[in-house]
Amino acid sequence: MDRVTGSRASYGGQWTIEKLDILETYLEAYTTALKKQPFKLLYLDAFAGTGYVELDRGEDAEFIRGSARRAINVKDKPFDELIFVEKDQDRCTELESLKNEYPRRNIRIENSDANDFLRGLRKDWRGWRGVLFLDPFATQIHWTTIEAVAGFKALDTWILFPTSAIARMLPTSKKPDDIEPKWADRLTSVFGNGAWRRLYQQSPQASLFGEPDLERTEGVDGLLSIYKQNLQELFGDRFLEQSRTLRNSTNAPLFEFIFCVGSPAGIGPARRIARHILEKL
Repeated sequence: MDRVTGSRASYGGQWTIEKLDILETYLEAYTTALKKQPFKLLYLDAFAGTGYVELDRGEDAEFIRGSARRAINVKDKPFDELIFVEKDQDRCTELESLKNEYPRRNIRIENSDANDFLRGLRKDWRGWRGVLFLDPFATQIHWTTIEAVAGFKALDTWILFPTSAIARMLPTSKKPDDIEPKWADRLTSVFGNGAWRRLYQQSPQASLFGEPDLERTEGVDGLLSIYKQNLQELFGDRFLEQSRTLRNSTNAPLFEFIFCVGSPAGIGPARRIARHILEKL
């Protein structure tokens, strides 16, 4: 794996390497599988960063190639177009340098909110196929954006679901109505509805005051299960049940790396490739 030194990156850990290696392996396999097909190929990175990621190694800084650079350097069948979306202006400035570094590649930099860009994206998908990487820092991706992407029926999509960030929003009282209104609104935006409230269910035993006791029984696994159920309803057979849990140095779950197929015509091959990578890498 390439490592560089510098000051242009966001922080990550071993889970970051795991995530990027899965993505890169899929990009290589995907482009090889479609290289004899008539479609043009698009890579779209909705939280592109700077092109490098700094790993948390204590006092010694260590940088590795981020998703944007890995996509540019796909070897067998390069992408015909690469769109890097980044809301932060300084990071966008760093991304712009990629155009000079790779003058022969069709690179487009968008200084935009990922949700706004994807919901407003208009393209004649009949001649295009591609891969979308949704890699938010926390809960930035709205369900309406996921719905828009599903409707394209063209982009195989890797979603980084922020289990840890979402779990921290939930009240410790075991009473769903105790959640702060702003967090309730955010959760509904992420899940697309109030399904997250299913984490709370009545206990068969009454409390000391004779009232049913509400328990948060499923925790992080419950949050993930509910989100996956919503994806299953939206994507149907294009949703892959297998996913990868990304953990921090103390083995606590941070994110879940989830895959959905773009084109209904490519369900079989895409699911097989993604499942193999998730199980073996």
